[in-house]
Amino acid sequence: MKRIGIILAIALLLGCLPVRAAPAEVKAKSALLMDVATGTVLYEQNAHEKLHPASVTKVMTMLLIMEAIEDGRIKWEDTVTASEAAAAKGGSQVYLKVGETMTVTDMLKSIAVSSANDCACAMAEHIAGSEAGFVDMMNKQAAELGMGDTHFVNCTGLDDDPEANNHLTSAHDIAIMSRELLKNYPEIKKFTTIWMDTIRNGTFGLSNTNKLVRFYNGATGLKTGFTANAGYCLSASAMRDGMELIAVVMGSETSADRFGACKQLLDYGFASYALVQPEAAGGTVPVKLGTSAMVKAVPGETPQLLIDKSQRGSVTSEVSLEESVTAPVSKGQRLGTLTVRCGEQILSQIPLTAAQPVPKLTWGQMFGKILRRISMAKA
Repeated sequence: MKRIGIILAIALLLGCLPVRAAPAEVKAKSALLMDVATGTVLYEQNAHEKLHPASVTKVMTMLLIMEAIEDGRIKWEDTVTASEAAAAKGGSQVYLKVGETMTVTDMLKSIAVSSANDCACAMAEHIAGSEAGFVDMMNKQAAELGMGDTHFVNCTGLDDDPEANNHLTSAHDIAIMSRELLKNYPEIKKFTTIWMDTIRNGTFGLSNTNKLVRFYNGATGLKTGFTANAGYCLSASAMRDGMELIAVVMGSETSADRFGACKQLLDYGFASYALVQPEAAGGTVPVKLGTSAMVKAVPGETPQLLIDKSQRGSVTSEVSLEESVTAPVSKGQRLGTLTVRCGEQILSQIPLTAAQPVPKLTWGQMFGKILRRISMAKA
């Protein structure tokens, strides 16, 4: 069943996102458009249908590689050795030979640009000891991210054996893991935006399977996929005017259909919506019986908010603070609220909290204050 526009809960929360005409049904079995900053779903079509993802699987593979680099388990310059299992992988590959070595950097580049199955397997073994161990990590990560439609069987998306019939995910879940990769590891874009490059000291050429990288303004990635069972799949990301979107399509009949569908979704998102950053307003609150007479109130956070593009000039902020507080005041104590509105609709209510602690006056300090006041009055 097709659902158009923004889901009701998001529409109620973000009052400046009215239901509007969405794109015509895209040429795919399922599709979804998501804003990266907020995770808001802007369009969906059979988004939870469980389908074969083909090489879009490698979004999760790249996510776990980036995690391993970040926490120091592996390094960019580490040497990875191709096993017999890795060298035997079919489909898209860079034709690793058994025992051949390559750096993590070149392995990841080959996965991101040319969808190299052999490099994906080699990296899985390098990180987890075996592809099976890595797949366990993939499924654990999927569960932690709330990817309820997903079960991985391998790290490549190849579905040429009976077990791979259970290798399934959805457009919704692909968007979730794509967002996780882009938000937490933006450096992945230095690979996913490559159009053409080389490995093996310039002797082997790589060409990006994602044609939007060259032909769509603002494209940042992310991953293509195709098998006879899966059809043509794509998780496409792009950024314009500070807003990044993810368009996912699964099961398109042709490669042109998947690129056209993602372009259609991205065009709709960029034409219709915008991100705003509320002004980080605050103020000061009087403190009774404190070592300081005032405490500064600051926003605990200043989240980006997604609005209808036509309403961008209607966003306002209002500060509401406590008349006073009594010491002791702890750092982070709630002192008020920053309310962000679009017209009459409330977009967000951001807590204003104490920027620093204010200890309570001791009896000796209070007595000293009284004496000083008496002295000043006599003067």
